[in-house]
Amino acid sequence: MSSGGTNGIIKYVFLVHRTMCCNTKPGPGYQLHAKRKRGIHGGKTHGCGSKGSGQRQNFMRLGYETGSNPFYLRFPCQNLYKGHHLRLSYVPLTLTQLQLTVDVNRIDTNGLVDVTTLMASALFKLSPLEKEGGFSLLEEGLDNFKAKLNLEVQWATEPVIAAIERNGGTITTAYYDPISLTAAVNPEKFFQRSEPIPRRMLPPQDLIDFYSDPRNRGYLADPEDIAKERLLLAQKYGYKLPDENPYPNEQKDPRQVFLGLEPGWIVNLREKVIMKPTDPELLEFYAS
Repeated sequence: MSSGGTNGIIKYVFLVHRTMCCNTKPGPGYQLHAKRKRGIHGGKTHGCGSKGSGQRQNFMRLGYETGSNPFYLRFPCQNLYKGHHLRLSYVPLTLTQLQLTVDVNRIDTNGLVDVTTLMASALFKLSPLEKEGGFSLLEEGLDNFKAKLNLEVQWATEPVIAAIERNGGTITTAYYDPISLTAAVNPEKFFQRSEPIPRRMLPPQDLIDFYSDPRNRGYLADPEDIAKERLLLAQKYGYKLPDENPYPNEQKDPRQVFLGLEPGWIVNLREKVIMKPTDPELLEFYAS
């Protein structure tokens, strides 16, 4: 290529319009927002105020109030949630559900119906790890309840007790500590660990009065007082009690978890034997 041709190309490159930062223009409708000015040029305080904590950015902690007596000190303390980690919740069990369970033959009505029997029906869920202390018998289906049961629950009211005893049954409210309740919920899993049957602990201080009251059919109440309260409740609701207790031998000891099995015994499911302690110290520890 000749030198003249090369010079022509170079001149053409210089003359052609190229897109560069210095020769571009914004598109139609574009608006350039003004920048915030700095310092004495109109920035002022940049939104931080002129004096005080806003300017220095040392904000007060959340909930802080100026003055000598803030809100949380002006009013007395109310311990609404004191001891909440110790409170138990109870799984609701209505009389309608209980009657339906009896009608479909999911539980044996000839023996004691307790936590173990109800959980064996596979119709209810109970989790001691979630602070659930057992079953609370509710009044739904009160007029249609016809079953005759020897029942043990953890909480019941007066109309519910009357509905059970009106049909010739008995009811007992009993407390289970978390360790005993874990064993009672799933006995097979507990026996597979080859551990001694635990001794059921007494209720805490806030539940002693409830489980010692014969009106609540507490398992710690005097049997003679319970018999008197049964008669008074029958007179109040207008039904007749049976002459004798229909379940004289179907009651647990306050320390028993399973009916017929004493605390301290080890149940071996593989060999189908029960090992009983013979050491005097163990016998004294597991005694009622």
